[in-house]
Amino acid sequence: MESTPHLRIGTAGWSYKDWAGIFYPSGLEHRKQHQLEYLARFFDTTEINTSFYGHIRPELGRLWSRKAASVNPDFVFTAKLHRSFTHSPLAVMEPTSAASIRPNDEDERLAREGLDSLAAEGKLGALLIQFPVSFKNTSLNREYLEELLRQFIEYPRVVEVRHESWNQPETIAEFMRAKVGFCNIDQPLLGQSLSATEYVTSGVGYVRLHGRNYDQWFDSDNRDDRYNYLYKPAELEKWKEKVETIARKAETTYVIANNHFQAKAAVNALELKHLLGGTKVAAPETLVRSYPELKGITEVDDGGGNYSLLA
Repeated sequence: MESTPHLRIGTAGWSYKDWAGIFYPSGLEHRKQHQLEYLARFFDTTEINTSFYGHIRPELGRLWSRKAASVNPDFVFTAKLHRSFTHSPLAVMEPTSAASIRPNDEDERLAREGLDSLAAEGKLGALLIQFPVSFKNTSLNREYLEELLRQFIEYPRVVEVRHESWNQPETIAEFMRAKVGFCNIDQPLLGQSLSATEYVTSGVGYVRLHGRNYDQWFDSDNRDDRYNYLYKPAELEKWKEKVETIARKAETTYVIANNHFQAKAAVNALELKHLLGGTKVAAPETLVRSYPELKGITEVDDGGGNYSLLA
């Protein structure tokens, strides 16, 4: 299952300072090798999360597409829609709702330019539209979501909602009618947070694993610590079963690990690839040395494309 284009497993983002010497070998920049050229040796997808904070510049979208494809022609991206469409400008201080979200025409133009730069290269697998937990299932919010989905109808759309009020048959049926993917998430279950699901409402199946760092989840001063979580084997086994169910129903399924702190997302993504494929998977030597639990399931890349087995 690791090599099939119908199931893609990867990380949320790839450019993190704390991945140097853990996922990426030290001195990668001196080799004039782009981080995506290295990442694409081990995964066939990644989620662009910087597009949530700033629109993708078209020249960058084209560069990323070509760098990844030069190593792995089958590589595709998913991309998060800019936060102006999904979050209140004061989301940290006030709840997000249709009344507080304020995108403008320039946001739409810039978002499309970036997304189109990927789509023109054949490298846009899905557009992820992520709302916060404060975005609840109300009539006003449903109307806004319907309008937003029509606004970006030309892209394969997937919606991530985090409040449990969306987890009802009527909502799932509406997603299916609109042919919009439902993002199944793993997150700390605090208050009315959405619990784990395994819905498939379009040709795109989608899973995001955020980690379960309950203590730091709502601490805005420690955003990195929020994603400081390494899934245990038993936790991944349960998601393996859910992913298999999703993959049987979807045309293409994306599984994205978002617990990026110190490359833990890469560790868990590789473990899932092994669980789902049943064979050893390629892994960076630096990552295996940092996380010895990978030794039994990986073929180790020494950084130069040479593989060996570590006992």
